Amino acid sequence: MTDIPESVRFLHEVEIGLGAWAWGDRLVWGYGKGYADADVEAGFLTSIENGIRLVDTAEVYGNGRSERLLGQFLKKTDQPVIVATKFFPMPWRIRRASVTRALRQSLERLELERVDLYQIHWPSPIVPIEQYVEGLVAAHRLGLTRAVGVSNYDKNQMQRAITTLARHGIPLASNQVEFHLLNRRVEKNGLLARCQELGVRLIAYSPLAMGLLTGKYSAENPPAGMRGSRYASILKEIQPLLRLMTEIGQDYGGKSPTQIALNWVICKGALPIPGAKNARQAEMNAGAAGWRLTAEQIKALDEASDKFTK
Repeated sequence: MTDIPESVRFLHEVEIGLGAWAWGDRLVWGYGKGYADADVEAGFLTSIENGIRLVDTAEVYGNGRSERLLGQFLKKTDQPVIVATKFFPMPWRIRRASVTRALRQSLERLELERVDLYQIHWPSPIVPIEQYVEGLVAAHRLGLTRAVGVSNYDKNQMQRAITTLARHGIPLASNQVEFHLLNRRVEKNGLLARCQELGVRLIAYSPLAMGLLTGKYSAENPPAGMRGSRYASILKEIQPLLRLMTEIGQDYGGKSPTQIALNWVICKGALPIPGAKNARQAEMNAGAAGWRLTAEQIKALDEASDKFTK
């Protein structure tokens, strides 16, 4: 692996983070039905109490509500928090100045002068990679962000971002992608290895497969809304994997499938950012850190999950 620049080393020192996608999101997560502001605040504070220091949000989460909530919650702790947010490539955002303009708006909602990590949420189908990355360069130079990253970029797109940043002496800190036991695409196509080779931190979003790897859902009891329809076809198929995760958990004093799934991601060299809609989920997530699965257990989980990613 390449030497990690000092300016982005802080990301490599984080074992597990907190994803704030569900904070205010009604469409996918059903915000307001079963959980509300007080619940996610408890999830945030419990995460902080358990040593989790990175929170990842985005301007589009809850249509800005996630950032606003995080801004409010930050005032309720004296612990240092690493704040990451993202720029969404709306079709009308065609200039590099769109990036700094959007970041300033995010900073207003967060009530911060700068964030620790600013990421391009998705590659744009119409704006060249280099255009938005030049926007990241401007944001970095203006002191609006400590480090810059991308999200949902493949190997080629990531390399183009790295090359553009390198011209300005700025490292690419991270690439945030979906990665979990039911979606190992980035492991199988070489993106994970490439990130590790280049010192880019791979941040794993949806590390619990939107709740499927927690063990609380089955074909008879699917998750509500869009999540249920997206994963309905494999709920029966994943039961043997969930049983294996439960068995492995017994070797660690009763670790849950949630904690096994997250630790597997950590063992692969990625940074999982599971969501927490309440204090109970936050405490469960935190229990995935500070220990490691054995090589044999990782191999068993790999074999049991292999069929889910072709």
